[in-house]
Amino acid sequence: MKLLMAIVRDQFEADVIFDLNKQGFSVTRVSTTGGFWRRGNSTLLIGVDDDKIDQALDIIDAHAGPQVDTHSAPASPPPHRATIFVLNVDSFAHY
Repeated sequence: MKLLMAIVRDQFEADVIFDLNKQGFSVTRVSTTGGFWRRGNSTLLIGVDDDKIDQALDIIDAHAGPQVDTHSAPASPPPHRATIFVLNVDSFAHY
């Protein structure tokens, strides 16, 4: 099992959460702020079975905001649409 910590922009978090829930993933949302412009972000905590990691990552990628065409963009790096940490989970408990 893995814990995905996905940091997405506030304006896209509802779409990400909706589709994750629709596909059977449970999500805990934490409001966060960071980055140079102090934009509003949401950190999503998602417990995922090992065989469903790619499915969850694909959903986040599909809904984390518009993709930037790097071929026509200026020389500056494209903005991050999501930052995702994949952490190993040795055990968990429900109380």
